[in-house]
Amino acid sequence: QVQLVESGGGLVQPGGSLRLSCADSGITLGFYNIGWFRQAPGKEREGVSCVSSSGSSTSSADSVKGRFTISRDNAKNTVYLQMSRLKVEDTAVYYCATNCIRPDYWGQGTQVTVSS
Repeated sequence: QVQLVESGGGLVQPGGSLRLSCADSGITLGFYNIGWFRQAPGKEREGVSCVSSSGSSTSSADSVKGRFTISRDNAKNTVYLQMSRLKVEDTAVYYCATNCIRPDYWGQGTQVTVSS
């Protein structure tokens, strides 16, 4: 049973950093490409970053390139999103999902708020 759980969100000042985690106790995440997505109030959900099942390939949206890094530790069945130099416009609920192009399973999301 798929049960993706995100953690690590919170309130941070502009320029700060956070690391989000995505874990699952029911499936082996190493079988899947995993994507991070976000949805800000009043906006559509957008893709942030994607990592291949092996971790050898990653991609990120232009808006976060150079600031966010996606990685995974398949031994820990966990995918990470390291977010640095956060901006107010990064405020959103962040979700992880299995597969990046057509996500099928989603976590419940974790709130990231960037504010001074």
